[in-house]
Amino acid sequence: MDIRFDFSGRTVVVFGGTSGINLAIAEAFAARGAAVAVASRKQANVDAAVQRLGAHGNPVRGFVADVRDPGSVEAVFGAVRSEFGPVDVLVSGAAGNFLAEANELSSNGFKVVVDIDLNGTFHVLRAGFEHLAPGASVINITAPQAVIPVRYQAHVCAAKAGVDQLTRVLALEWGGKGIRVNAIAPGPIAGTEGLARLSPGDDPDGDRSVKTVPLGRFGTKEEIADLAMFLSSSAAAYISGAVIPCDGGGSYESVRGIEEAGRFLASAPR
Repeated sequence: MDIRFDFSGRTVVVFGGTSGINLAIAEAFAARGAAVAVASRKQANVDAAVQRLGAHGNPVRGFVADVRDPGSVEAVFGAVRSEFGPVDVLVSGAAGNFLAEANELSSNGFKVVVDIDLNGTFHVLRAGFEHLAPGASVINITAPQAVIPVRYQAHVCAAKAGVDQLTRVLALEWGGKGIRVNAIAPGPIAGTEGLARLSPGDDPDGDRSVKTVPLGRFGTKEEIADLAMFLSSSAAAYISGAVIPCDGGGSYESVRGIEEAGRFLASAPR
């Protein structure tokens, strides 16, 4: 193993880390020696993730927390600091999404996504700041919708655009303390709830959508995890303030799959 990707003795915290991409990120760090803490809203998901991560033989803790509640987020960091010490890698990945036309999107529906994706990211980073170790790596999980306008995704586009800018501002403000802040923008990733939710109803496996990806396939959760480890390693010591697509070259093409899903939604019986 390249010593730069050995995280033995490091502490990693992943919010939203009990499923999908975020669980894959947590597992990659656990497999490489890190003490890992994951947090999400459902106890059953937390329990399952802790059991899975614990199989790698390194310290693991799981917490029930809602990123919309600053108090519950702060409690996670307090417990992690007491047990594992300062945080070396912090991943903010909690997110929400659904398809809706803007003129039919309720104020509450818009607010829920902004509260989880944008406000939740701020709560995680704000609460985590005082617990970060010197040289810590902070990674936000964003989305192509942050820069590409997509029909039926007004709430997500707005929230993720905020996440991107928050990433850049904190890279400016925290760089003097040796803390690097970056973001990953995954494209369509196989086996994730996001891909299933945004695939057209008549194309649940995304067979048509995959044709829009230049590399000709969906990404894997492990490929996103690999990027997270790279950004947290000494190999990326001079990278901060970056928002990095990991999408097979499809930043502008892959959103056509979401467009197809939207067209299906628009034509569905009401």
